[in-house]
Amino acid sequence: MSAAADAPKKIPAPHIEYAQLSPTLIILGAAVLGVLVEAFLPRRSRHLAQLVLSAVGLAAAFAAVVALAAKGYGTGKAHAAAMGAVAVDGPALFLQGTILLVALVAVLGFAERRLDPAAHGRPVDSFAAQAAAVPGGDAEQEAVKAGWTTSEVFPLLLFAVAGMLVFPAADDLLTLFVALEVFSLPLYVLCALARRKRLLSQEAAVKYFLLGAFSSAVLLFGVALLYGYAGTVSYSGIADVVSGAVRTMDPALAATTGNDALLLIGGAMVLMGLLFKVGAAPFHMWTPDVYQGAPTPVTGFMAAATKVAAFGALLRLLYVVLPGLRWDWRPVMWGVAILTMLVGAIVAVTQTDVKRLLAYSSIAHAGFILAGVIAVSPDGVSSVLFYLAAYSFVTLGAFAVVTLVRDAGGEATHLSKWAGLGRRSPLVAAVFAVFLLAFAGIPLTSGFAGKFAVFKAAAAGGAVPLVIVGVVSSAVAAFFYVRVIVLMFFSEPKGDGPSVAVPSPLTSVAIGVGVAVTLVLGVAPQYFLDLAGQAGVFVR
Repeated sequence: MSAAADAPKKIPAPHIEYAQLSPTLIILGAAVLGVLVEAFLPRRSRHLAQLVLSAVGLAAAFAAVVALAAKGYGTGKAHAAAMGAVAVDGPALFLQGTILLVALVAVLGFAERRLDPAAHGRPVDSFAAQAAAVPGGDAEQEAVKAGWTTSEVFPLLLFAVAGMLVFPAADDLLTLFVALEVFSLPLYVLCALARRKRLLSQEAAVKYFLLGAFSSAVLLFGVALLYGYAGTVSYSGIADVVSGAVRTMDPALAATTGNDALLLIGGAMVLMGLLFKVGAAPFHMWTPDVYQGAPTPVTGFMAAATKVAAFGALLRLLYVVLPGLRWDWRPVMWGVAILTMLVGAIVAVTQTDVKRLLAYSSIAHAGFILAGVIAVSPDGVSSVLFYLAAYSFVTLGAFAVVTLVRDAGGEATHLSKWAGLGRRSPLVAAVFAVFLLAFAGIPLTSGFAGKFAVFKAAAAGGAVPLVIVGVVSSAVAAFFYVRVIVLMFFSEPKGDGPSVAVPSPLTSVAIGVGVAVTLVLGVAPQYFLDLAGQAGVFVR
């Protein structure tokens, strides 16, 4: 043996394009700084420091996304960065920008401290004074008396955002799974931190954690089967094996590579994991309980941002990895979309709690968005991107309004408490009515433009029966949205009814942004539809 042959082989260093990954790196850096703030700053200074740090980090990351888009990484320079692990292309940048804007508005709700009456002379927010304390125990009462706040929610939010930024951009299955866990684990914790109704909040977190862990396990099993089928976890590698473009096989994998059973079962399991995250039926069971039990600012953030990230990952999986299986997955997705629309619209009619009503509404909207996914066309991608951006801000605004209607027990979410709200507080009721009309898809709101875009794309893609079911479901859904509007404006207010809290400028800005986006995307949607159209091409 020669000396050259005995010399150890050098391990090649990975080539990482840090500038193109900068939005995620900025958020992770801000999150780590937030942890250090918790460790070293005195309690009285943490809340403001965390708010400023989170807002600046999110704004800087959004600026980085805009800069990447301006340099052409959404179009001509689109490619797979970080050794092929993360795609930098139009859909990834569009969805990352949407997630960052949603998170920036959500941070304002997290920081709100004027809605509840001050406790022991100190302002309080929506989160438990001491998260580790037993609900109702001595430790919790002492923490409330001392004026403590759980300012750790801000770094938790940032870690969740970092995972959400990677999730729709993941270009291999392991990156997809890691991103899923990075954004899911902080959300499980955030759901358990409500200041009021803590037992309900903790129950919601446990349900979300158990069902989420189960769905993650199913997704990971699917990843293993797809690796057994293709001999690679990269999206392009699996797509090449599916299409038959790969001629030379690794001998060790030759026995399983190309086994269609592995492909079909593995693809179905990964798809199930993603459908759980978007809240599509029959994987929607966690949604109403978690939305109702979680602190309302967390519910708003989760309802908006998680859908954006999960639908982005779903689009990339179906359009980049499995386009060769279109005839297999389209009939299944037809069934899922129809079931999701009908379950969301019909079950919502029976709800008596505002947060559960909005939860079933979100399930119905997942079905409408799936109609655009099924179109399998550039118009389908752009319509889904537009719908996600429009839906996110309507949802954030609606949940921000829910935080304002309060009684002695905190938020008054039972629908009977909202009777006559239009006479008690016409402005708040009118704003909530705008959001409900957008959910219903009434013209001149962003909801109408979004639904029109996805249904048009689905019809052009040959899914006319699906569009008919969607229109019928929208009509059913419009009934319960209008019912709430009638309840607010045409019912007599009760003498012991709830009051409408006067928020700080933080929540006012969040609601104002929601109304502005809802009306602008409804009245003049064309620029944003064109923007989504330009961003609708995946890198392969």
